[in-house]
Formats: sequence, C-alpha cells, structure tokens
Amino acid sequence: MTEVIAAWKNNSLVPVEKLQVHKLGLKHPAVSVFVKQKENILIQQRASIKYHSPELWANTACTHPHWGENPENCANRRLSEELEIGKLDLQFRSEVEYRAEIGNGLIEHEVVRVFVSDLSPDLDLYVRPNSMEVKSVKWISISEVKVEMKLYPQKFTEWFKIYMKQHSENIFNKVL
Repeated sequence: MTEVIAAWKNNSLVPVEKLQVHKLGLKHPAVSVFVKQKENILIQQRASIKYHSPELWANTACTHPHWGENPENCANRRLSEELEIGKLDLQFRSEVEYRAEIGNGLIEHEVVRVFVSDLSPDLDLYVRPNSMEVKSVKWISISEVKVEMKLYPQKFTEWFKIYMKQHSENIFNKVL
C-alpha cells in the first residue's frame, strides 16, 4: 500500500506519496518522540529492512503524519506501531526544520514537531519492538549518546544527530 503524507508545493500542503517526497526532497511535516526517564532516553536501532537509514540509531520514534492526521495523535500512533508503547502524555517541545541527504538519493526536508514524554523513575515501561521497524532499543544517558555520536557518527541517523547537536537544549531542558 502506498503511504500518502503531506508536503508543501507552491506554499500549500498537498497529499504526496511518501517515497516521492523523499526522492524530490520536498519539505514536509514530521513528528519525533523522545521518551525520557531522568537523564536517560530510549533510543532505537532501525530495522535492517528500512528503505533508508537501516540499522542506524535514532530517537525513540519518528514518522510522518498521514494526510490530515493530528501530530500528537501521529506521535502516539507511531510509538504503538514501532514499540507497542501505549498512549503517553506527550509534551510539545520544539519545532525543528532540517534538510539532510539520507542515502540512496533520498532527501529528508522536514518540519518536525518534537514531543517528549518524561516518565516517572518508578515507572517500568513495557517495550516490544516491531521487528519490521526496529532492530533494537536501549536506554542511554543524553551525555553518553552525545559522546557516542562524536566517536561513531556513522552509527546514527542524520536527524538524530541534528536534534542532539543543535536542539538538545530546547528538547530536553525547555519547560513550557
């Protein structure tokens, strides 16, 4: 089934097939989620079969809203689809626009609504990765992931590197 997302054409949002959006590098809406517990964040290694950025580490979940879908609903949908995480209390933290080549001639040009769910330290989060989407998950401190990105940048998605290098203050420390 062809997935249709929104993209900007002539200053208007229009429905466009997702792969076409990436081939043409069209600017489009996206959502990213960081599930956090104190100084640790839950990150995922993308599945080997992903059509771009396979086996690279990324934030907890990310995707494109379906045509007409609310960003917060989309974020919770994607947490469920990728990790079988039930609905979380998501806090909007930032809007980030970036453009990056992601391999195989594909370009992400996204306007991303970034959400954070700050979990209580006594809450055990049940995570069951969908093997079609996620190869592995791990909890890691924000400072540790930044060190790993400096040492091994090739192991991380372009968007995750942008978030951590350029926007981590707004994502993790901003109080709304």
